[in-house]
Amino acid sequence: MIDQTEFKTLLTQRRAYLEKKLVQFEHSLDQPKSKDFEDQALEVENDEVIEGLGNSGLAELRRIDAALHRIDSGAYGACRNCGAEISPERLRAVPDAMVCTACMAR
Repeated sequence: MIDQTEFKTLLTQRRAYLEKKLVQFEHSLDQPKSKDFEDQALEVENDEVIEGLGNSGLAELRRIDAALHRIDSGAYGACRNCGAEISPERLRAVPDAMVCTACMAR
């Protein structure tokens, strides 16, 4: 049996970190653009990268929220495919994992 308290702490800490980063990304995107055309082109490229990071962060937040919901409902740590327990090692590496290593390899 896994210690759900450990994983709830990991997930909660990661969630707080991501929320902070997303606010920073949003602030960065809200900055006024340069008047120089070449600088604007570079800023647009940078904004696209930041938007990609933001989208990735939002997707991770959704996975974390789902994992926290599984903890609250008592389903955390069980593979959604086969029902086997997901190893603590895998959960430490990927706390929002929904499938065990065997199912992941399939």
